[in-house]
Amino acid sequence: MWRPFAGIARRVSAAFGRSSLALTGHREHFDPAHPWFLTGTERGNAHTRIRPWTDGNEVTPLVHGKTYFAALADALHRAGPNDLVLFTDWRGDHDQLLVEGLTVADAFAGAARRGATVRGIMWRSHIETLGFPGRRNRKLAEILEEAGGEVILDQRVPSLGSHHQKFVVVRYADDRTPDVAFVGGIDLARARRDDADHFGDPRSRPFPPQYGETPAWHDAQLQIHGPAVRDVEDVFRERWEDPAALSRLPWHALPDIVRGLTRSPSRLPSPAAPPAPYGTCSVQLLRTYPRRRPAYPFAPNGERSAARAYAKVLSRARRLVYVEDQYLWSVDVARVFAEALRREPRLRLIAVVPKFLDDDSPVTIPSALLGHSSALDTIRDAGGDRVLVLDLENDRGIPVYVHSKVCIVDDTWAAVGSDNFNRRSWTHDSELTAAVVDAERDTRAPVDPAGLGDGARRFARDLRLRLAREHLGRDDGDDADLIDPDRFFDVVRSSADALDSWHEAPSAGTRPAGRLRRHHIDVPPQWQQRAAALVYRLVVDPDGRPLRMRLRRSY
Repeated sequence: MWRPFAGIARRVSAAFGRSSLALTGHREHFDPAHPWFLTGTERGNAHTRIRPWTDGNEVTPLVHGKTYFAALADALHRAGPNDLVLFTDWRGDHDQLLVEGLTVADAFAGAARRGATVRGIMWRSHIETLGFPGRRNRKLAEILEEAGGEVILDQRVPSLGSHHQKFVVVRYADDRTPDVAFVGGIDLARARRDDADHFGDPRSRPFPPQYGETPAWHDAQLQIHGPAVRDVEDVFRERWEDPAALSRLPWHALPDIVRGLTRSPSRLPSPAAPPAPYGTCSVQLLRTYPRRRPAYPFAPNGERSAARAYAKVLSRARRLVYVEDQYLWSVDVARVFAEALRREPRLRLIAVVPKFLDDDSPVTIPSALLGHSSALDTIRDAGGDRVLVLDLENDRGIPVYVHSKVCIVDDTWAAVGSDNFNRRSWTHDSELTAAVVDAERDTRAPVDPAGLGDGARRFARDLRLRLAREHLGRDDGDDADLIDPDRFFDVVRSSADALDSWHEAPSAGTRPAGRLRRHHIDVPPQWQQRAAALVYRLVVDPDGRPLRMRLRRSY
């Protein structure tokens, strides 16, 4: 193992205990300009065609579904003859609006009718009576096939797994129109088209009653122009070209045959050259694929580069880790954060999570709460008062469902994607995240918060401040006291405490600005915890690593 990285691996392995995160690789040239990124060897998958990372990208954060859907609608509207449109999703609702008067199905079908090559990969899903989106995914596929597109329903996952990647790629034949990729956590689905006011998407879906009739939904996606677009395209191509059957279950195959849905994907057009450099950001794509049989040709032993990247990045964290996540509920993952907090006495962590889970099942809720509680205890035990775990409400006091998957470390490295901070996302389901390091330094003090010489970078700091202003109820530009990591932490803590105090005595005065509140959990009673632990490990948060990695406690 390359000596400097071996030290990182040892520290992270110690933090994981029984579920250690051993990172392996041989000697390889390492670009000192990107100490935050995995090298090709550190990715742990020599069978993929995607590059270790690309430079010269323009990356724009699209916070909220309404913002993303408008950008996507515009990109699809531009697609026509000889253009290529590729997309994957966990759930896709044909009738979800992208903008007023234009549904998801309208937008993709319109591109196909104008002559674009439209190809999609939707997760087939499990039993629909348990709330999975199989019927709606199939409906979207049928509509796009009728319009001349081609969509496959992909169930090439472990027994309890899913395809969770959510991205769109548009390659234009006209060089004057820049190619674009969208990567993140936003499905093409109902309830996602919310905005900064967080009053919810009128076109909603069944949801726990605590969130109201139109659940408020906080989420994020990235828009990418530049060479990284080709890497996102290659993620799609690898899955599309997998020769394995889409499903080995006859009750899946027969309905598809009757409906005329694609069972054997056609050949994709030959790929165009990667787009030319377009901006200042370096982008590394991070993925999860489980080990399965038959094996993925592009990841025969699976891929866990998302887990490996977080381990490497957190080993460099010195001042502030900011997280937004839907499912921060795995002790295995929490130990990586805990080790960083123990190692660095100045390091602080802010995590924004949902107030309530997105499920009301009496089977899964106790196990999920048990995992969530254990994970937070692990982090709080390590960091004490340097840890803030918060949830979100809108200005009416109604909880906001946090679905975003965002991590920002020391205003240098930022990641937005589909993977959550749990074992399922790090080992078991297919995931895609884009990590970003901007070449442009941010000149606002502190210019090098970590003290490692890397400096604060414009993209990471701007994204943190943008999210902070929204959650603190501030206008654009009102963030001078939020730039320094320590002061930011203190301001957020004071804001959450003030709002909590007002809720305890709302008649005492005007509701303070801000939407963040301290997060509390109702832990399942003791009698439920034994059964919940088994359900948690086997169903809620399963392990997708090869057996030898589990035995070696490595990733």
